[in-house]
Amino acid sequence: MPSMSMGLFAALGALIALVPPARANAAGLNHPTGTHGLIMVDKRGERVLFFEAMGDREVGELRPSSDSRLRPHEVALSPDARTAYVSVYGDGVFGNNPHPGHTIAIIDLATRRLVGSIDVSPYRAPHGMQVDAAGWLYVACDLDQKVLVIDPATRRIEAAIDVAEAGHWIALAPRVGRIYVSAHGTKPFVSVIDVHSRRVIDRIPVAHGTMGITSSPDGRTVLAADAAGPILHVIATRTDREIGEVRVQGYLRGLYKVFYSPDGRYVLTCLPTGQINILNAADLQAPQRIVRSPGTALMGFAFSADGTTAVTGNHGQGTASRIDLATARVTDTFAAGTGVETLAYY
Repeated sequence: MPSMSMGLFAALGALIALVPPARANAAGLNHPTGTHGLIMVDKRGERVLFFEAMGDREVGELRPSSDSRLRPHEVALSPDARTAYVSVYGDGVFGNNPHPGHTIAIIDLATRRLVGSIDVSPYRAPHGMQVDAAGWLYVACDLDQKVLVIDPATRRIEAAIDVAEAGHWIALAPRVGRIYVSAHGTKPFVSVIDVHSRRVIDRIPVAHGTMGITSSPDGRTVLAADAAGPILHVIATRTDREIGEVRVQGYLRGLYKVFYSPDGRYVLTCLPTGQINILNAADLQAPQRIVRSPGTALMGFAFSADGTTAVTGNHGQGTASRIDLATARVTDTFAAGTGVETLAYY
C-alpha cells in the first residue's frame, strides 16, 4: 500500500504541474506572464505556435480556423490562465480585409489543443481582446464598430456595444470599470466604455487618432500611441482625461503599439523599423533606452515571469528576439513561424 500511495501522489503531482496556476491579481489579467510556456500567434502563417518557456524550442502548433485563408491576430488568456482565446480576423489587414473572420478560437493551454470556438456572427473581424476577473471576454469587431461582451462559458454574446468607430484595439482598466478604444488612427479621439452600463460614456480628444493602447497593471493610467507622431498620450483613468504627452526618442513618425510589463516597471514601444524603446513606467519623462532588434515590423511582446526579459515577434522576418530589460540588449534571436503578431507567456 505505501508504494501505491507514493505512486498516486507522484501521478497527482505530475498532473498538477501541467496546469497553469490561477492569477489572483485582477489588475494584471491583461498583462499575462507565467512559467509554463510561450504562446505565439503566427498571423502570416495562419497558426498558433507553442514554445518552451525558458528556451527557443517550438513544442507544438495548431490552426485556429478550419478556413486556412483566415489569419489569427490577437491573444488573451482566461483569468485562471488555463485557456487562450485567439481572434480569427480574416484574410487581410485593417482597412483591407475582404474575407473577414467571425470566430474566436478556444485553446486549452495544458494540452495545447483547440477545444472549440466562439462564433461572433453576425459581427465580423474580431481583433483586440481583454478579459476581466469574472471571466467576461471583451472583443473589438472593427468592421461593425462594436465591442462585444462574451461569456466564454456559454460561448454567447451578451452585449454588442456600439462605439461608432472602427475600434481595433482596446484596453481594460478593471479598477474603474472602463474600456478604452483605439480606432487605428481613423478617429480623433479615444472612446471610453463603462463596463457596467455597457455603453460609451465619453470620448477623449486626440487630434490625429491613436494606434496601440494599454492600461497600466494598477489601472490608474492608459497610454495610447499617436497615429501621426512619436507621442504617447497619457490618460488618467480617474478623470478620463489626457494629463500629458511623452515623446518617444529616436523616431519621427507615428507609433504602432505600446505595452506595460506585468510588474509595472517598464513601458515598451515597438516600431516598424525594428526599434524598441524602454521607458521607466514610474517616470515616463526619464531618459529612454533604445534597442535595435534584428527583425522588422515588430508588433508585440511577451514578458517573463521573473521580470527580466521580454520576447518580441519579428513579424516581417519569421523570427522572435529575446531582450534583457536591465541591459536593453537583444540576447537571442530564433526562428518563430512566418510572422508573429502577438505573444504571451502563460
